[in-house]
Amino acid sequence: MDSGLAGLVVAETVLSHSDGARDIMWVRGHTLAELVAGFGYEGAVGLLWEEFAAEAGFAAPPDRKAIRARLGTAREMAFAALGGWLDRAADRPVVEGVRIALANLPDAADPATILATLPVAIGALLRQRQSAAPLAPDPALGTAADLLRMVHGRAVDPAMAEALDTYWTALIDNGLNTSAFTARVIASSRASLASAALGAYCAFTGPLHGGAPGPTLDLLDEAAASGDVAVWAEKKLASGERLMGFGHRVFKGGDPRALILRDALRRLGDRLGPAAGRLGFAAQVETAVAAAFAKLKPARPPLQPNVEINAALLLDAVGLPRDAFMPVFAVARCAGWLAHAMESQRQGRLVRPSSSYIGPRPANSDLGTG
Repeated sequence: MDSGLAGLVVAETVLSHSDGARDIMWVRGHTLAELVAGFGYEGAVGLLWEEFAAEAGFAAPPDRKAIRARLGTAREMAFAALGGWLDRAADRPVVEGVRIALANLPDAADPATILATLPVAIGALLRQRQSAAPLAPDPALGTAADLLRMVHGRAVDPAMAEALDTYWTALIDNGLNTSAFTARVIASSRASLASAALGAYCAFTGPLHGGAPGPTLDLLDEAAASGDVAVWAEKKLASGERLMGFGHRVFKGGDPRALILRDALRRLGDRLGPAAGRLGFAAQVETAVAAAFAKLKPARPPLQPNVEINAALLLDAVGLPRDAFMPVFAVARCAGWLAHAMESQRQGRLVRPSSSYIGPRPANSDLGTG
């Protein structure tokens, strides 16, 4: 038994596959590089949902153009619904505000409406924090460009929108991760897709899952303030503290998504501004951590950086505040959650594992220990 269910196969899926032994992953038969180059975010959403076109409300398997149009219309609907929840989120962190927005959805909400709620909510919450009125979405734009426009109050450099689109595409799904599994469990009870997405989002907020990108920047700030990155890295590892941005449950030898995001950061070039220095410093931290880990634990495989460092640097570079990193990450993953939920509903099997009882027994019990 493994309380974390490591290695236990509990579902068959057509959606995505992570191969930790070879440090590769693909989405419906396409590598991440193919996904980024040939599909983009809306195209990747269509790829995940094409198996469940009817459940998603499409007459035929949706392509990139169809998804973009549907999400544009759905963002307008989500904006019209702000009055139902935004005031209640006025004094809440962004993460909690988005949770309130998802909880406000009716059970009958279709996948596009659920997914479009996230970028509209993020934009409205960040504008509200600045005492500015929410900016209505532009349905003609792609989701990445429109989110940045709604956050910044103006159209952004297309290179920034492209970088965010790449980020979402590369992270849209990752096998049976914690939040995707949560979505499947909820949907297996025949609960609504809105309930499945909300439950998945709640699982995603934890610092061991989707909540990692923001604290990764905090880690880089701490390393910079130490004055000696090598000494800092050795002390952190010797103390047994978890280093945000390093290590992965599946990808032990290196996270393939990290390379995609590093390339996206490099394409931003001169537009990086202060983030350019962060990128170079992050490489120094990675080197120092690797050296310290090899020194302290020579028998263990190298400690590799995961996707979070480059993810945090990219989100910072496009002007998003670090307390919004997790909800922005969720814009990618929500498409996957909904696909997993639809797949689970179609399979029609209630997820109901067993447990091994290790607690006290009645004093006069003759039930034994079996």
